[in-house]
Amino acid sequence: MRKATNAHIQAKRLLENCGLDEITDLDMDLFIAGLDAMLIEEELSNCDGKIIFGNSKAVIKVNSKIQFPERKRFVAAHEIGHLIMHKNMQLPDDTFANFNIIEGMENALKNGKQELEANEFASELLMPESLFYKEAKGKKFSPLLIKQLSERFKTSLTATIFRYIQFEQLHPLCLVFIENGKVRYWKKSDSLNVWMGDYNRLSPPSDSVAVEYLQNNYDFIYKLEEKAQTINKSTWFNLNQYEEDTPFYEYCIPTRRYKTILSIIWED
Repeated sequence: MRKATNAHIQAKRLLENCGLDEITDLDMDLFIAGLDAMLIEEELSNCDGKIIFGNSKAVIKVNSKIQFPERKRFVAAHEIGHLIMHKNMQLPDDTFANFNIIEGMENALKNGKQELEANEFASELLMPESLFYKEAKGKKFSPLLIKQLSERFKTSLTATIFRYIQFEQLHPLCLVFIENGKVRYWKKSDSLNVWMGDYNRLSPPSDSVAVEYLQNNYDFIYKLEEKAQTINKSTWFNLNQYEEDTPFYEYCIPTRRYKTILSIIWED
């Protein structure tokens, strides 16, 4: 795990102050009520969540049109991050089309440090460092493992993948975020020794699994063990002059609503 940020510290402190190791089995409305705030689900226009600060209390709103309860939990946890760290600051309404929790990515720069901090806070609050590492340590990486971790912590597959890559001790991965058919950013584990091709703002490579999802309008085209599709290293990465091409795996998480694909690439 990398050096703890202020957001991680604040999330851990909140759990400690509440006398809790985790909040997986708590309803978010009850947890938020304990923070002297109120959670409301209602239809929101053009955003997934927002927080309204009052003189003494706050209201957290989560878009009722969000399809998956795991994503609603993350949005609510993100707004708790604002409640704890950014009280009475001017904040944008939160849209998770360009979800990320990794510093330096485009959305963090566009929306400001507060959004990145709130995502880091939510990740630590829902998937505490020590518990997550304990659950993932020593287990072979696969789409099934991410599914098991997401069910354990009641988080989305996307949030779980982003949490997983924060632990350098676990299996090295490369994540590629694709929006509207173009690569927006990528992030890899430091220990994954590859040289990424120059795909920034371009279409993904024609022989990638991501392209198959684009061609199928973001449908889930693979199930169970088929989700890990074999590709060549050269599909996403450049090879040096004397390097032999080797098998890699690619697993994609598409979201039709946001027109995004998160592509996870790794070597066994």
